[in-house]
Amino acid sequence: MLAQLKEHPLARVGPGLITGVADDDPSGIATYSQAGAQFGLNMLWTMPLAFPLMAAVQCMCANLGRVTGKGLAANIKEVFPPVVLYGVVALLLVANTLNIAADVAAMGEVAQLVTGVNRHMMTVCFVFATLLLQIFVPYHRYVFFLKWLTVSLLAYAAVLFVVHVPWGDVVLRTLWPHFTVDASSAAVVVAVFGTTISPYLFFWQASEEVEDMHAHAGGAPLVGDPRAARVELRRIRWDTWSGMLYSDLTAYFIILATAVTLHAAGVTDITTAAQAASALRPLAGNLAYLLFALGILGVGFIGVPVLAGSGAYALAEAMGWPEGLEQTPRDARGFYGLIAVSVLAALVIQYSSINPMKALFWSAVINGVVAVPLMVVILLLVSKRRVMGDFTASRPLLVLGSIATVVMGAAAIVMLLPV
Repeated sequence: MLAQLKEHPLARVGPGLITGVADDDPSGIATYSQAGAQFGLNMLWTMPLAFPLMAAVQCMCANLGRVTGKGLAANIKEVFPPVVLYGVVALLLVANTLNIAADVAAMGEVAQLVTGVNRHMMTVCFVFATLLLQIFVPYHRYVFFLKWLTVSLLAYAAVLFVVHVPWGDVVLRTLWPHFTVDASSAAVVVAVFGTTISPYLFFWQASEEVEDMHAHAGGAPLVGDPRAARVELRRIRWDTWSGMLYSDLTAYFIILATAVTLHAAGVTDITTAAQAASALRPLAGNLAYLLFALGILGVGFIGVPVLAGSGAYALAEAMGWPEGLEQTPRDARGFYGLIAVSVLAALVIQYSSINPMKALFWSAVINGVVAVPLMVVILLLVSKRRVMGDFTASRPLLVLGSIATVVMGAAAIVMLLPV
């Protein structure tokens, strides 16, 4: 079975694709939908700007994992004081749990729209399905099916074939947007960049490169065995940039689809991904609505495991526990226990007085706060020869990573300023 999976073309695709698709999780879809609904075509410019920045940061994280053979948290542990490590990990775990709560709530709402089954019941089913898959299916099999789920993002490109798109205006507004810079527009720009460049993706991609290394016979950290460096670093570069491009184009399509349907019809306030799907139905027909809804479910099944897994990797590496999706639950109890706790805690939020959208808001706030210092830490790690050996980050990557840090820093300041 394993040999058959490895022979399939998808077996040659690395962690970059899954990381990119996880970036467009249900809460991200809600953010992009709001951008398109509120500002129409005038928020399309954010995606071409975000692409090289997000790709550069993720490429640095992937290189760090493959070169050192350790995840991001493990590298931070070796170089920085404990307060830096535990502060970042604690904030990550809280933000991820709140984000999972918002994602599974969106999945339950969408499932209810499509099937008519109670959303809380569907949410419970989704939570236990993702949890059982992560705990009981070995990584080399589980990741194969995650890669197939990435096809679900094509639903958002398909939506554009069933609605009218003024392509001339699309090109013009992508290059030359027209909107007033005020608190409202700044908040949407902050939200778009905050959901596009997220800390949980940094931890996930670094750790998945380590998983990928162990999954291949003879795989070893490049810092100690540089023979495969040329091939591996080229693979990471292609995999990460193409995965981020796929993610970025999808976000662009979501903004565009909601701009030419919801905004054009005067629907300018979207708070959930399910609401965006529901609003599409009378405006663009059942096919557009169904494609949008199925896309939410597909990326939810990727986003939730990535959120839960990234936090588990971070804390397990920080504590020195056995970790990894290729490990059995018996051999990595703490790691899998963390996955279970974060997903089940998110489920509890569904039955509490906490509004899932409020949970998403606080998740965005925490991510905005932790992203900037974490990106500074990443830049320092990939620049150090004692960490990366001969494979320190190139100047273009460092420049793009620095720009991304400045952009996220400005976004965090705007987000935290009183309105």
